[in-house]
Amino acid sequence: MTVPIPIEQADLEFDNGTFDSAAFAANALSCWQALAGVIDHTLLEPDATRSQVERLCDEAIRYRFACAMVNPVWASTAVGVLSGTGIPVGAVIGFPFGASLVSTLRQEAAALIRLGARELDMVIPIGQLKSGNHQAVHHTIHAAVTVAHHHGALLKVILETSLLSMEEKLRGAEIAIQAEADFIKTSTGFRGGATPADVALMRGVAGGRCGVKASGGIHTLAGVKALLEAGANRIGASASVAIVRELGAE
Repeated sequence: MTVPIPIEQADLEFDNGTFDSAAFAANALSCWQALAGVIDHTLLEPDATRSQVERLCDEAIRYRFACAMVNPVWASTAVGVLSGTGIPVGAVIGFPFGASLVSTLRQEAAALIRLGARELDMVIPIGQLKSGNHQAVHHTIHAAVTVAHHHGALLKVILETSLLSMEEKLRGAEIAIQAEADFIKTSTGFRGGATPADVALMRGVAGGRCGVKASGGIHTLAGVKALLEAGANRIGASASVAIVRELGAE
């Protein structure tokens, strides 16, 4: 597979298959408000409580994060807290193993969108990818994408890069893009995390065709900076508040 090299461009938007990572990173790091706008404030621990989810949402409102990302069981709670604030709720599907039936993914996606979720993060069918069953991988992703896009929601596809070979990362990224994913994403955070090398690889495949989300093990402003400069345009983190405070938020 040939990996395209991103070409420098003047603006920060996706355009004709190119993406200016340096310009995007500089803009995102220009102030804490800009940085907050590219962070998915995340709470996906299995033992998360209602009060923790409500606090997550309150923090998302205060700092204006890109979205509040929660497990499906807490989607309605998050929607209730965030209603009318302009902060979208994100939820995960097929999480964290990427081993759900296609019919289950469709139903889960539709149910979450009915509850008010506007962004969905799904795990690629990892075993199918590693088995070389690329048609099944494409079918699975496209089924979820179709439901999401029909209702105006975004879909991000988690590759779980720590479990993949170089070829599998390249192939998985390309399949997700061909299946019309809005973002390709590094990790669930439960099996390793994001690295600048993986983000650069994924941006090399994506160019400007879709977003790249880095998630997993991101705890500091320096870590965020490295991932943005490598090509990420969305960050998923549970340490979001600490990160924006490093840049001056109170």
